[in-house]
Amino acid sequence: MEISRVTPLQAAQAHGVVIVIDVIRAFTVAAYAFAGGASRLWLVRTVEEVHALRAKNPQALLAGEIGGRLIDGFDFNNSPSQIAAADIRGRVIIQRTGAGTQGAVNAVYATHLLLCSLTNAHATALYARKLAESAEGLVTLLPTAAFEDSYQDEDDVCADYLEALLQERDDAAEVLAGGIAYLHAIERFQWFEPDTSDAPLADVAAILATDCFNFAMVGTRKQWRDITYVDVEKRYL
Repeated sequence: MEISRVTPLQAAQAHGVVIVIDVIRAFTVAAYAFAGGASRLWLVRTVEEVHALRAKNPQALLAGEIGGRLIDGFDFNNSPSQIAAADIRGRVIIQRTGAGTQGAVNAVYATHLLLCSLTNAHATALYARKLAESAEGLVTLLPTAAFEDSYQDEDDVCADYLEALLQERDDAAEVLAGGIAYLHAIERFQWFEPDTSDAPLADVAAILATDCFNFAMVGTRKQWRDITYVDVEKRYL
């Protein structure tokens, strides 16, 4: 297996099994949405595309953020604890975020597309290993957090953990523990507060609930009218 890693600006260079990572918080939200019974997610790049795509399914719910804030007219912010508390059984969710959904839509040359956060990392690695057999053994990790190259963030931590799992290394648990300790040391979660709807403190526990879900989130590029979107469904091994 050949594992590579690209930046968000290099999304179009990702090939093979592409694992798009967004821990804070798009694909943590996605995982809790599927766990709560959402039927599928449609990922887009812009707010305008969200509203246009809703015409395809007027009962769809809208989730996402701009600058971490709830978008006017949307049902949910980018909050996993909020989505976990909602009744979304059987609903389609159209999602737009500043990092995760951008990376997923921009990975135009992926043979297979998977979405990942810490909550489903182990299941994603197992599913990716299976898919890699039909993708010439190529796996590309795409962490989408847009920090400076010298700054390690939560998506890099998740990517490091995924790489250890993909390689079936004995130190995967240690890699994860060290990464999470690092995130706490740099106070990565300090902007979450108890009494805010945009970044509730309950999100931190949801974000760090590593491997609490045993499903992969599999994306397929689709076109509807002039909108390119990624249709995501939950799959078990």
